[in-house]
Amino acid sequence: MSPPRDFASADATATDDVNRPRVPIASPYTPRYQDPMSNISNFKIIETTLREGEQFANAFFDTKTKVEIAKALDNLGADYIELTSPAASEQSRNDCTVIAGLGLKAKVLTHVRCHLDDVKLAIDTGVDGVNVVMGTSSYLREFSHGKSMEYITKKAIEVIDYVKSKGLEVRFSTEDSFRSDLVDLLAIYRAVDKAGVHRVGIADTVGCANPRQVYEFVRTLRSVVNCDIECHFHNDTGCAIANAYTALEAGATHIDTTVLGIGERNGITPLGGLLARMYTADRAYVMDKYTLPDIRHVENIVAEAVQVTVPFDNYITGFCAFTHKAGIHAKAILNNPSTYEILKPEDFGVSRYVSIGHRLTGWNAVMNRIEQLQLSNMNDDDAKAITQKIKQLADIRPLGLDNVDVLIRQYHTGKQTSEHIKVLNSIESPDQLTTTGNR
Repeated sequence: MSPPRDFASADATATDDVNRPRVPIASPYTPRYQDPMSNISNFKIIETTLREGEQFANAFFDTKTKVEIAKALDNLGADYIELTSPAASEQSRNDCTVIAGLGLKAKVLTHVRCHLDDVKLAIDTGVDGVNVVMGTSSYLREFSHGKSMEYITKKAIEVIDYVKSKGLEVRFSTEDSFRSDLVDLLAIYRAVDKAGVHRVGIADTVGCANPRQVYEFVRTLRSVVNCDIECHFHNDTGCAIANAYTALEAGATHIDTTVLGIGERNGITPLGGLLARMYTADRAYVMDKYTLPDIRHVENIVAEAVQVTVPFDNYITGFCAFTHKAGIHAKAILNNPSTYEILKPEDFGVSRYVSIGHRLTGWNAVMNRIEQLQLSNMNDDDAKAITQKIKQLADIRPLGLDNVDVLIRQYHTGKQTSEHIKVLNSIESPDQLTTTGNR
């Protein structure tokens, strides 16, 4: 019998894979030569859980929680951490001062209106940079601030000059960019780029953009400005991750994320989801830059703080993310995990699980469990017989792993006296597979 294979153990999986041929993680449809404008392998994350995330319906972060989240994001490797405007409230101002003074590796930013009073307040907190924003769509100019594009451009340059005079990093972003006039946008972006802004920002404020629109917009903007390009994508229509990836392909340099994607309405690009997507594009770059096993930790902190559970289908950390069920899938996974996994769970500090207590199970997965239990004198025919009994019982209800183990152990005991078939025939209900006396 071959050594036990523990499909829940990253170490065992790594050992098993040594002598197996592996398919490349990259898709065969990936271009052989990367677009010279692309920043797929050279991007930065602006983590805005402590700004955009505060706009989530359930969010309330006290100072202690904000510090915990900021430190967790810093350990993970976030390039920037963005905070709520100090003009929002006295506590927001105090929190900016506290987090700016933590000595984090990440640069600390705050997000403010394009107004000198707000900017001066931000600078006084000790942050590393200021992100200024102003609405540019006809909707916002008519129904929000009521200002002309000429006024917005003049005010933006005034603010940029002031922030730069204080030696801080500054970004200017339009709001509702994808419902703004393109000619107006390019004119203001060109003007602030000429004024020396460090980044311009594009915001899909209502989540209306699709990847093709994003690519064309960012590619056009890239040809107009020399500064960096930051993108902020809301997820109202489900395109936030795809739009972020496409933006990087087109030449964007920075992507805004939040933990679990929380934010206004349906939120924005989720941190874990973006890292999963970028991992498939350049695994070495992502693994070298970000501490991927820390994703679960920061998600748990945020989920508890906003009183939600991590979704079952969440990227990387959802309990189904690396669970395999169908018999054909299980067999392939046990032979070579790359057959049905584009992400390696061990790279993210999590484990795969092969579910076997159901009607779709296959005998290879059952044999694998037998090997894990280190039960001698069991062959493929035994695994097939047990599998048929599992399928029969699972038509009544699914079996837990404890139930399956009881069945396997009872069969194994019966085989010592050649009564294993009788043992199988005597079991007619999952309720007979109790763990009492079978540990």
